[in-house]
Amino acid sequence: MGFNQAQKKAVLHETGPCQVLAGPGSGKTLTIVNRIKYLIEQYHVRPEEILVVTFTRFAAAEMKTRLCSLMGKQDIPVTAGTFHGIYYGILKWAYRFGPQNILSEEEKYQLLRHITERQEMEVFDEEDFLKDIAQEIGKVKNNRINIEEFVSEKCSAQAFRDIYGEYEKHRKALRKIDFDDMLCVCYDLLVSRPDVLLMWQKKFKYILVDEFQDINRVQYDILRMLALPENNLFVVGDDDQAIYGFRGADPEIMFQFLQDYPETEQIVLDVNYRSTSNIVRNSLKVIGNNEKRFEKKIEAFREKGEFLHVQEVKDSVEEAQYVADEIEKRMDRGVAPEDIAVLFRIHTDARPMVEELLRRKLPFQMKEHLPNIYDHFTAQDIRAYFRLAIGEGVRQDFLRVMNRPKRYIGRDSLAEGGASFEKIRNFYCDKDWMQDRIDQFEWDVKMLSRMAPYAGIQYIRKRIGYDDFLRDYAYENKVDRGELNEVLAEIEEAAKPFATVQEWFLHVEEYTGALRLKERQRTAPRNGIRLMTLHAAKGLEYDTVFLIGANEGRMPYKKARTDKETEEERRLFYVGMTRAKEVLKICYVTTKNGKETSPSRFVDELFSEQ
Repeated sequence: MGFNQAQKKAVLHETGPCQVLAGPGSGKTLTIVNRIKYLIEQYHVRPEEILVVTFTRFAAAEMKTRLCSLMGKQDIPVTAGTFHGIYYGILKWAYRFGPQNILSEEEKYQLLRHITERQEMEVFDEEDFLKDIAQEIGKVKNNRINIEEFVSEKCSAQAFRDIYGEYEKHRKALRKIDFDDMLCVCYDLLVSRPDVLLMWQKKFKYILVDEFQDINRVQYDILRMLALPENNLFVVGDDDQAIYGFRGADPEIMFQFLQDYPETEQIVLDVNYRSTSNIVRNSLKVIGNNEKRFEKKIEAFREKGEFLHVQEVKDSVEEAQYVADEIEKRMDRGVAPEDIAVLFRIHTDARPMVEELLRRKLPFQMKEHLPNIYDHFTAQDIRAYFRLAIGEGVRQDFLRVMNRPKRYIGRDSLAEGGASFEKIRNFYCDKDWMQDRIDQFEWDVKMLSRMAPYAGIQYIRKRIGYDDFLRDYAYENKVDRGELNEVLAEIEEAAKPFATVQEWFLHVEEYTGALRLKERQRTAPRNGIRLMTLHAAKGLEYDTVFLIGANEGRMPYKKARTDKETEEERRLFYVGMTRAKEVLKICYVTTKNGKETSPSRFVDELFSEQ
């Protein structure tokens, strides 16, 4: 057998619970597939009695393909699927569910869009907001959380309760279950019907689970029921790569598994075949600072390779230029663009990089939807002010900003026909105090007409009082004021290079058009440098990886306030580092949106003596 000692031990495991800790690049899929083969050929387990559970349909299909290839057969009747797919199959059998009973993702988002529109909430990026709300609904269901006790991170507690209540009411009226109900309803079925549970226990005698660190409470509870009484549970995962707590995954279950099954055989796949020795060694220096983890001694199979490089740059523009320079050097050395990845913590970090790649005409692809910062309502407000300033404003622009900040100008002052300051003045001709406000409004707009975009945005924020409006807006709508200020600061910083409003407007149009083109291309595999968040990079590998924005407040993200959340952020950084096979470069800036900032504590940990 061409396995190392740990892989061999895992493949040969016969009965009872087994937990395999599989580090990055340690050959976990190879191990799982060979274990299935061994169960069938050496222990004479019927393929029909084997259940393999993964987290994506792609992973399940790959597992079946590799198994068939390994055993030299066209089809092997091992059941392989996702948690949702397997549990829905049980519901299908019990309740005769069909497609008509499933609320599709499209229907789900249409429903949520309709509900949130009625809430009259202003959001940065509707697609992202709806996705986040859908995830929070899933978190409530998958962890059986009392809706009255759940605190949303995306809107006020009451707004979320209203959305959740309306969503459930409409879903039930349609007589459909959603993706997350598949788990909850399956759990209720197996608890209430011991006869049904017994039938499925007899069918699946051996259960193998991939990416076990991503499991949630309901998935685990059903799994435990199905595995009885033999408990032939073979779970494979890496606690150091548990990064989906925000989706409801519970990495604590990996530790609880040993308590629930004290007889568990624990095996560590401790050889990394992917990355060079330098990358492995440095990534372990970072993850070793987490207190809640299984201790592992991971060895690198490969030679030292290039040294890990940490680059300090002045700001995000200089960072993008540095990374683009380094990308061109790698491409000159024969590395394909699609074998180079630029990873970042949140979407807005990608803007300078996207602009630089567009400027150099370097091909790139985005794995996820990238929100356009210029679609944010603050950007729309700024642009409306500038259109008024350069004489291109229309009625809609007046309506948009005339009370941002509050000037107490009523919509009825522009009820008919065109819009102008004179028209508003005439409407309030009998109110001297309103005349003063309108005069100031017009004066401010005239002042803007003489300014470059960067200075103009500062004037809007400080002199006109837009920052005060944002403070009040955040308070009234129970949203994070810091996030709003951050987006606005990013817009301001991006406007620096442009001398006139017209130049800036042209840039915004070009950038928006490029993003739309990339969005259309996103689902089709194409050539180009890969741009993605750290979360999206999990499970992937590249010759060359750049981690950008490695600063405090980004890595770890500023919302990580507890030790538990900070440890998940460190795991995310570790996942990013271990995507690299040959070259890993980490960048941090000294100033962000005009303010001094410090390198990430994770960068500091790289320089500590261990």
